[in-house]
Amino acid sequence: MRKVSTRTPSFPEVTFNKPLNIPDGERWNELCGDLGHWRVGAYSPEGGSLADVQELELHTCPELFLLISGAVTLVLSDMKGGVIEMPLEPMKPVLVTAPHSAYCPNGPYSGTCFVVERDEFDTEYRAPKQWV
Repeated sequence: MRKVSTRTPSFPEVTFNKPLNIPDGERWNELCGDLGHWRVGAYSPEGGSLADVQELELHTCPELFLLISGAVTLVLSDMKGGVIEMPLEPMKPVLVTAPHSAYCPNGPYSGTCFVVERDEFDTEYRAPKQWV
């Protein structure tokens, strides 16, 4: 198990009223936010299957996932040492409070989610079987 603290400001400064760039082939990119409130980012899992998911993360706040391109499957703890796979659907956001991770079933970085979370939170990481 490991823990990580994310503290404000947790996102880059941007030019307002201009398009933001989402780089290809990167797992996580903070895009922008509202200081002390929320931040948004682009998440593109590096794994291509459930076998690639070695740990699940749990935040001290909810996290919203919205599929914006390709295919992404969320992996959620069932809190009994197992997992539930949830393929995301375009324009159907999912608010996640369970320990989670994800993979791109069509290959690494082939799907992208728009993610909304708080600007400040703590995260705990454990192997899927350790979430009991």
